[in-house]
Amino acid sequence: MKRILLLFVILFSVVSIGFSQDAATLINNANAALKAKNYAQAFTLYESAMGNMGETKVDDAINYNIGFAAFQAKKYKAAIKYLNKAVEAKANLPQTYELLGKTYTKLSKTKEAIASYKAAIDAGNTDKGSLYYNSGIAAYKGKMYKVASDLFGKAASENYNPDKSTYLKALAIEKTGDMAAYKKVLEDGVSAYPNSSKLKKSLANIYVSEGNDIYKKGVEVLSKANAKVKSGAIKTTDDSYKKALSESKTTFSSAVKVLKQAVAIDATNKNALSLIDACNQMLK
Repeated sequence: MKRILLLFVILFSVVSIGFSQDAATLINNANAALKAKNYAQAFTLYESAMGNMGETKVDDAINYNIGFAAFQAKKYKAAIKYLNKAVEAKANLPQTYELLGKTYTKLSKTKEAIASYKAAIDAGNTDKGSLYYNSGIAAYKGKMYKVASDLFGKAASENYNPDKSTYLKALAIEKTGDMAAYKKVLEDGVSAYPNSSKLKKSLANIYVSEGNDIYKKGVEVLSKANAKVKSGAIKTTDDSYKKALSESKTTFSSAVKVLKQAVAIDATNKNALSLIDACNQMLK
């Protein structure tokens, strides 16, 4: 709300007796439309005013306001046009670059969006956490997953929605295929933000997957031994069978240990509970 109020101050300040009556009327009507959040109407009125200025000069800062109205009206290409004019005039740069970043994101122009958010920080925008976060969103959507993970990490460091930023960092890392790093971020995240259901569920699912893999190895060892018994190659009293049985039980016990980690952070995880029951059946 604070930024919008500042926006209206700028708008009212540019209207002067030097304007043609038509342009002044259009500007005032555009102000009223913007205040009422009729963004499409405001943009149309501002554009009409700018095309009706004649020799009259207007503060270049108004380009930010026109770009703002265009963005809110989802006229993203027009927003880029006017926001770039504001940049050229060095008007309201911290906010202008931020809005450019948001607009480029809407247009799926990932590199331009990231560059704009960085420029906003360099221009003195103090809302770094939000800028890193939004930049991370742009990078993720553009499939720049390594870049996205770094940006979400910076957002978390700035304490901007730290649990969500950490979760999104983990998702970005998962997209790179580095599952060890993915697990590490989730473990650190759960430790730091124990109330985050998304972090806990994601980490629990990793433990379930690991436990399931271990369970399958136990089943494989026991199945091979039983197949040999069925074929008559060995007997259940043979040392080789007893060794296989012992090995499978050790494996099932290891699976239970991992699966209990999943239940410890997500007690409702049905897959973990089912696998623990299956392992216990094998351990009888």
